[in-house]
Amino acid sequence: MTANPDRITAAGWKIVLLASLGGTLEFYDFVIFGVFARDIGAAVFAPSYDPIVQLIMSFATFTVGYLARPIGGVVLAHYGDRHGRRAVFLWSVFIMSAATLGMGLVPPYAQIGVAASLLMVTLRLIQGFCLGGELPGALTYVVETAPRIAPFVCGVVFACVTMGVAVATGVSLSVRTYMDPALVPTYGWRIAFILGGLGGVLSFVLRRSLEESPEFARMKNLAVRQPFVEVLRTNLAHVAVGTALLAGIGTFNGLFFSHLSAYLSTVLKYDPRQAVLAQTAGVIIMATATLLTGWLGDRVRPRYLLRAGAVLLLVAAYPFYTALEARTAGLTMLCAMAGLVGGLSAGSFAVLLTDLFPTRIRFTGVALVFNVAFTLFSGTAPLVATSLIEKTGSVTAPAAMMAASAVIALIGSFFSGRLGGNVLARGGSQ
Repeated sequence: MTANPDRITAAGWKIVLLASLGGTLEFYDFVIFGVFARDIGAAVFAPSYDPIVQLIMSFATFTVGYLARPIGGVVLAHYGDRHGRRAVFLWSVFIMSAATLGMGLVPPYAQIGVAASLLMVTLRLIQGFCLGGELPGALTYVVETAPRIAPFVCGVVFACVTMGVAVATGVSLSVRTYMDPALVPTYGWRIAFILGGLGGVLSFVLRRSLEESPEFARMKNLAVRQPFVEVLRTNLAHVAVGTALLAGIGTFNGLFFSHLSAYLSTVLKYDPRQAVLAQTAGVIIMATATLLTGWLGDRVRPRYLLRAGAVLLLVAAYPFYTALEARTAGLTMLCAMAGLVGGLSAGSFAVLLTDLFPTRIRFTGVALVFNVAFTLFSGTAPLVATSLIEKTGSVTAPAAMMAASAVIALIGSFFSGRLGGNVLARGGSQ
């Protein structure tokens, strides 16, 4: 693709940025549910006088979307490893956008009763199925386009993905600022979903210009007939290590992106607008830290960066939640610090994951690990954290989840070097 293998052309950057843009829009679609979980719960699910119970019901539906991700990942990655990456990109974003638009138009519980809940759950399942192939596909696509700077281009993808969360929280902030608070549970969250659906259509149009991954195009004749079976037969240890690597960032994303806003306003009684503003600032800082970590990963072994991030998540989890409860530090400052810490893991895990699998089964391997790990650690985090708070009576209970997941990621980092070497040079930038 380039005359100099250590550089990437303008055309190559176009591919990387279009793949990343899709991640931005699709992650916006997926995360916006968590951002507006409290309002959706009040509108679509059975009325409850207990806001915590209502929040649990909403987060249970959030989790359902993650349960569909491994299935979607395996199905879409099978097609991507056998026939190419491009078509998966196009149709996953199109179908997910339609589901997001539909979620914004679901009638309230007061009009159609339990059918509203069932519709929301069904559309959430479709979202999760499509996202199961989207982000693994983007990672596979960019490392095969620019393998020489794989840590950086993976950092670009997840910086853009993180900005999708910032856009979601920014929309929430705008809705809560310019709309009557009484109308947010009725109409405000619907505006956010409709905007996400329309943004996905834009992504579909832009992605139509993408070509096939250069590395896949060269090796297409070597495609295996059953990539999922091949992954399980020859790379099971790699799947286990990859899942461990993602534990820390998975739990962090579930808590910081999807749980934090509702937790601050419902459990700790912060002003909802203040909570969203602080979270947005933290997410933007995390996106910047993710990009810088990816850049640094071309100079420092990415597993060392992930290891440092896991240690920081471990030691900072309890102080973070204690400071939130006691209000001993500014909310925006706390979220900014969390974003910096999270960026170390977010900017290093992706290249380590792609490095575990060869080209012929990379999409399937990445999709399997990514979706299983994020279902286990990210998708369940808001529901488990809220349930722990209710059962233990301790508002700092989520810190234990974060610390345990960081330990798992730390252990995984010690095995990634010996099992990798498919993208990063062995003994070099791993």
